[in-house]
Amino acid sequence: MDRSAKVGTWIIATGVIIAFLYAGREILATFAMAVFLFLIIEGFATAFDNASKAINMRTARLMAILLVTGGFIGFIALMANGMAEFGRDAGDYETKINALISDGYRVVGMHDAPTLTQLVFNERGQEFFATIANSISGLSGDLMLILIYVAFLFTAQSGWSAKLDNIFPETGRRAQVRAIGNDARIGIERYLWVQTLISALITVLSYISLLFLGVQNALFLSALIFVLNYIPTVGSIAAALVPPLFALVQPGVPGWVPGLEPQDSYIYAGIVFGAVSLWQFSIGNFIQPRMMGDSLNLSALVVLLALAIWGVLWGIPGMFLSAPLTVLMMILLAQSSETRWMAILLSADGNPSGKSDPPENGAAE
Repeated sequence: MDRSAKVGTWIIATGVIIAFLYAGREILATFAMAVFLFLIIEGFATAFDNASKAINMRTARLMAILLVTGGFIGFIALMANGMAEFGRDAGDYETKINALISDGYRVVGMHDAPTLTQLVFNERGQEFFATIANSISGLSGDLMLILIYVAFLFTAQSGWSAKLDNIFPETGRRAQVRAIGNDARIGIERYLWVQTLISALITVLSYISLLFLGVQNALFLSALIFVLNYIPTVGSIAAALVPPLFALVQPGVPGWVPGLEPQDSYIYAGIVFGAVSLWQFSIGNFIQPRMMGDSLNLSALVVLLALAIWGVLWGIPGMFLSAPLTVLMMILLAQSSETRWMAILLSADGNPSGKSDPPENGAAE
């Protein structure tokens, strides 16, 4: 096959794969979320098993399941309580937001500033909030299906080895497939494990800072920070911006904040932004790279492109899973001599994961 034919084949194959991923997004995204939740639980189970010789792997898995399930239920409760608290103070927040809108109009020399109600309940505002509501509703509706998938992944785990032996009866090929699968699992599991620890650390420090600064509903905002930090790059930026935005529209500045008057909302929001950004920047740039090691190994540009592409294909789940999914692609592409160049482009150091030797003919046999 000549070069132009190969290029044409790759273009057609890529288009078919993208179309398949987009058309099956409702099923594939839900199953992918279940797989990565399964890997997070396995990461905790491995940590428990390594921490104590008195705990066997079955007990460690049970502890991990209870921990993750309890954490998820607690997060849902926090979100519900936070929304209820904001609802109770909705009138005060609306008054403050209307005042800020008026200030913004005066700064640019405009008059007749609209109210929050006029901005939100116009046609565009209703479409925007309807989109968000549909996304949240879709995620909550898929929750039970995700948990069912996770349960079946645990029950099917014991049979994977025997199935692999039957699919690949040749010893050398079977060893190669095991090595590829092991590389992929270790890389993704380590990424998710470290990302969870990093998000938890940033969340705890941010929560303490928000409490000290007197930000209302600090626990709710900290829960948002924890979730947003799973989204690469953009998530950490959003996590640094959300608390100061809420501080800006907070009905009043705490009287005990040194040197601030109740009307100094902008200064107060700037202080909150500085405090939250301090943890995001310091932990994200100094601690996270040391803990993450080479488990990600994606260039910064690839991370941003992957976030955009997976977000378009799978929506919110795609944004959360963009980094580990791209790592998986890089590992798989590195196994063939014909596709290894793509894995090299995706990698940060030009040495993509995938330690097993590619087939000599450049394609899977």
